[in-house]
Amino acid sequence: MKHIARKRFGQHFLTDKYIIEAIVEAIAPRAGDAMVEIGPGLAALTQPLVERLGQLTVIELDRDLAVQLRAHPQLKVIESDVLKVDFRALAAEAVEAGAKLRVVGNLPYNISTPILFHLLDVADVVQDQHFMLQKEVIDRMVATPSNGDYSRLSVMLQWRYAMENVLFVPPESFDPPPRVDSAIVRMVPHPTPALLDVALFSELVRVAFSQRRKLLRHSLGKWLEQRAFAGSFNLQRRAEEVPVAEYIALAQQA
Repeated sequence: MKHIARKRFGQHFLTDKYIIEAIVEAIAPRAGDAMVEIGPGLAALTQPLVERLGQLTVIELDRDLAVQLRAHPQLKVIESDVLKVDFRALAAEAVEAGAKLRVVGNLPYNISTPILFHLLDVADVVQDQHFMLQKEVIDRMVATPSNGDYSRLSVMLQWRYAMENVLFVPPESFDPPPRVDSAIVRMVPHPTPALLDVALFSELVRVAFSQRRKLLRHSLGKWLEQRAFAGSFNLQRRAEEVPVAEYIALAQQA
């Protein structure tokens, strides 16, 4: 029986075999890799991955799809909301001692940002991530300063990952076709990220971009004043003009 895509799960199933082959080539799975796929759906990407890996852990929220996936002898199926999955525990279960997770998936576009921040907390146990996302989200993730796409998401993720847009995916590659363009992003955690208070850094960046059209003295300036900040930082700029390295340095001083 054909599975009908469910809007509440944001389901759009990848069907283009050429795009699927290109994605697998970009991921470059190797036998024995400790890989986790988020949202396997109808297994379009799952099958070519598991053929190369030997075994694969998949996270699927849709109960009907989870039942189908459990029939596959090489899959470990976690039926759950991905935001509730303990990826650190999954890394601890990796077959090879010290192996890090490789995470892949066609993320539900309606909750893609929460998923990215959920994984940000476990970047130290991740080797790399390859995700299908709305192209405009990836544009924000990889944006550079003074670019209209440069945002809080850019800063928070670039602190922790090296990222690149590796493949464009048009709407007609899916059934049903989404109303937006998609793309594949590669995210590789920095081996030695800058040490900082993550909660403070997150708050600092959030405040900075809360009034992105105004100079930072109107937003971040007041926040720094409340913290009795005694260092120097040029507040005569907009949030989108400040490089990631400067936000990191400020968080380390604040």
